[in-house]
Amino acid sequence: MKDFALSRKMLSIRGVFYPTGYAFIMFPDVAHAEQVARELEAGNPSGEHVMLLTPTVILKDIGKMDGHSNITLPQVGTERATVRKYVDLAQEGHHALMVHVHSDDETERMMEAVRKVPFSYAQRYHLLAMEDLN
Repeated sequence: MKDFALSRKMLSIRGVFYPTGYAFIMFPDVAHAEQVARELEAGNPSGEHVMLLTPTVILKDIGKMDGHSNITLPQVGTERATVRKYVDLAQEGHHALMVHVHSDDETERMMEAVRKVPFSYAQRYHLLAMEDLN
């Protein structure tokens, strides 16, 4: 598994978290996130395409919270609402996996692993659209 590091490429031109080419899946507990990560890595031994994010990382890097100030979220429509959802779930202790996906087929294989456990939210980021995953 690869460590999460927020890069400029994961942001929209407005500076909002928008990692094109990735799926972002949130889980109520870390055990389920790790279980799915292990299954996904079994199909890709390098583990380069899977990142685990803790609630703290989600709040600090994606939600821009430092633990002492009010939340600062970008003021844009769907992107803002999605980041708000991530922040709300992270505040409840949810963890996330960020998975690099290249195709609809790869996304479906990933979701087959995800659907085996309880998950709270899943999005796939396309170039110009976000897709809810169920």
